[in-house]
Amino acid sequence: MESPHTPTPHTPTPRPSALPGDARRHLPRTDVTLADPRLAAAADRLGRRLVKAVLAGVQERARAGEIPPHEVAEQAVAALPATASQLRPVINATGVLVHTNLGRAPLSAAAREAVLAASGTADVELDLATGLRSRRGRPAVEALLERVPLAEAAHVVNNGAAALVLAATALARGRDIVVSRGEMVEIGDGFRLPDLLVSTGARLREVGTTNRTSLADYAAAVTPETGFVLKVHPSNFRVTGFTRDVGIAELSRLDVPVVADLGSGLPAPEPVLPDEPDATTWLRAGASLVTASGDKLLGGPQCGLLLGRADLVRRLTRHPLARALRVDKLTLAALEATLRGPAPPVHAALHARPGQLRERAERLAERLRRHGLDCRAVDSEAVIGGGGAPGVTLPSAAVSLPVSCAGPLRRVTPAVMGRVEGGRCLLDLRAVPETEDAALAAAVRQAYRAAHRAGPVPADAPDGSGR
Repeated sequence: MESPHTPTPHTPTPRPSALPGDARRHLPRTDVTLADPRLAAAADRLGRRLVKAVLAGVQERARAGEIPPHEVAEQAVAALPATASQLRPVINATGVLVHTNLGRAPLSAAAREAVLAASGTADVELDLATGLRSRRGRPAVEALLERVPLAEAAHVVNNGAAALVLAATALARGRDIVVSRGEMVEIGDGFRLPDLLVSTGARLREVGTTNRTSLADYAAAVTPETGFVLKVHPSNFRVTGFTRDVGIAELSRLDVPVVADLGSGLPAPEPVLPDEPDATTWLRAGASLVTASGDKLLGGPQCGLLLGRADLVRRLTRHPLARALRVDKLTLAALEATLRGPAPPVHAALHARPGQLRERAERLAERLRRHGLDCRAVDSEAVIGGGGAPGVTLPSAAVSLPVSCAGPLRRVTPAVMGRVEGGRCLLDLRAVPETEDAALAAAVRQAYRAAHRAGPVPADAPDGSGR
């Protein structure tokens, strides 16, 4: 008789790979599987290392008993990415037109074609007529001046912050930059304008208060040591109530250059956003130099734009830092095509008609309900995003789904980013081109099935929309 203290022998539960008919013995060799014509072609397109890594992951699933050995090649083919990059295409159904986390403005078809054409060897710095070296990016700069004819000259750098850094370094290193305290903003990812400017070697002379600054405040701070007066558009917040600021026209009366940092990058007035500043209006008002981003409401690639007086732009382009901040041939090609080609997607989203958006939402909802989905069309509100038009909302329409779909939608291909609101997952259509409706519907069906397999998701789960 066993003692009550004698431990009961423990029989370990066999791992799936150790079960009868051990899957490992039946796995085809790696080199044999890689010789599959589909995987061999993928290795030519994506690279052998990437394909081999995908295959290794599938083989581990087979060893664990998750899939039968004879399906390894098929599953590996299905698991291959579309490109050798880990960046995935995303349908932006957040209702944020310029979504920084999704790469801001999507490029137009014309810009994408231009990028593809320039991706090989191209005449980025060569005059094919003479065979001699030419000015880098000249066609893109010419296109920019065509869109903003009040600018005497223009220059392009790699982003909006770089445009301001180059201006501060070339015009105010070791000198003063006069700026209102109400415009000392923080931009994305915790970067603060004062820190950015001080890093260039310039000294900041803050004037006024957070809510009120007068022309006399600026005038009292201007000395022979002043490099320029800086006007910053507070693009992602509003100060209301007892406020006062000084416009470009007033600042231009001061005997120093006025550098104006634009928010959303509009080249000219936009009727849909009558209160949003633009480069043309600011130059007409007397700005010496305007800096802006190219990947916001302009609808182009990430880049920084500098427009204004020819003598100031020349000083910037000849500064050694300009070399470090220059853009590549793909950016130049996309920018020129954006400026000279058809209206980019951001423009179409900005001008979308609410009635048509609602009709699309109704059609999509009806289409999805036929597949048994809990789905309906609802009115919605979209925003500009990307530091543009703070407080402005645009009437829109959305497809409303159970909140449990939000996570699975991010994992399908193409991924779909919506937003969680009122305990539902909303897919706002204002930033979704109508040509993507079929792909959106297919993604929703796939995500809906996955969501119902995984169970409910809490209504307070983070949606990642960035609103």
